[in-house]
Amino acid sequence: MTYSITYKSSFYQKSFSQLALLIGLSILPFAVFSAVPDGYPADYQKIIDDANEEGKVVIYATTDTKTVQPLIKDFNTLYPGIQVEYNDMNSTEIYNRFISEQAAGGASGDLVWNSSMDSGIKLATDFAMTYESPEVKHLPNWANYDNKAFGTTFEPVVIVYNKTLVPKDDVPRNLAELGKLIANNQETFKNKVTTYDIEKSAVGFMLAVQDNIHHPDYFGLMKDLGSANLVVQSSVGTMLERISSGEMLIGYNLLGPYAEIKAKTDPALGIVYSDEYTLIVSRVAFISEAGEHPNAAKLWLDYLLSARGQALIADSAQLGAIRDDIPGPNGSKAITERIPGQVKPIPIDDSLLAFLEQTKRLNFINQWRDATNK
Repeated sequence: MTYSITYKSSFYQKSFSQLALLIGLSILPFAVFSAVPDGYPADYQKIIDDANEEGKVVIYATTDTKTVQPLIKDFNTLYPGIQVEYNDMNSTEIYNRFISEQAAGGASGDLVWNSSMDSGIKLATDFAMTYESPEVKHLPNWANYDNKAFGTTFEPVVIVYNKTLVPKDDVPRNLAELGKLIANNQETFKNKVTTYDIEKSAVGFMLAVQDNIHHPDYFGLMKDLGSANLVVQSSVGTMLERISSGEMLIGYNLLGPYAEIKAKTDPALGIVYSDEYTLIVSRVAFISEAGEHPNAAKLWLDYLLSARGQALIADSAQLGAIRDDIPGPNGSKAITERIPGQVKPIPIDDSLLAFLEQTKRLNFINQWRDATNK
């Protein structure tokens, strides 16, 4: 879905009118009111001025519009002259649309913000602008891909279960216990265990590949889940709803922030952070080298990575801030402290590209389908 969202600050509008009256002008550029952020180089003013001349930024993102609206609104209090055109799509749609638009040479997104880290890196490798953000020094080393693509969030991957239907003593503490629970209770869990369809969901495929790297018997785990006729979905929202209703009893490899948000108002949902290891997903952002509004895209990226933007990512979007200097329960430091096992961030590097090669991808999917009988 595409949204053009521009928020005008009444403060800026009032100041604009007063200043225009004082100097006898009817129109002043919004750049007058856009100050260089503290700690940025002085020549950053040129980026701001050029961005205001561009007047727009086009974003392709997997983060839903409702979640990101507070960030867009706050961004426009800082840069009221820049219209944010926000296109909310799933990761596969972003990849296919961006690729086709680049091939055609027409208008496309200025910035891509993708929860599918591997396909995001693939696009960045081929199409991203190199940009050394003033905020990059605040990122962990694993979250910067050659100053081309950047991690923006800190999102644990979890097990979710129905608290009213799964006895407390049966709740698995890790993936090994999950597999054993399902294999030993196939009739109880038949058609009631869910995860991503790795062929249709780019995020699901990426998480499956990562578990294959870290779990000592990944395809054995898949065989155990498949013994109860594993149910696959493309949407984490759908999985959470079905676990809540009791249609499903347990879900594997769900994104923690979505589960945490729903669990706050849904007493049926229980969440498990593994005592072995927990994968961390970070939404990857990059600026298109061929974008029509590159300076406005730089402002948006820098805003996402700034302390101000990260605080909103943590508090309003509740996605988890990647910076360790963001206070509160949704900062990366606090999240790490409440995870009982090892924390394993998925690195934003070339290792993500290995299984995107078509033959390897198809072989992995076929092996997964053989194990799960899907």
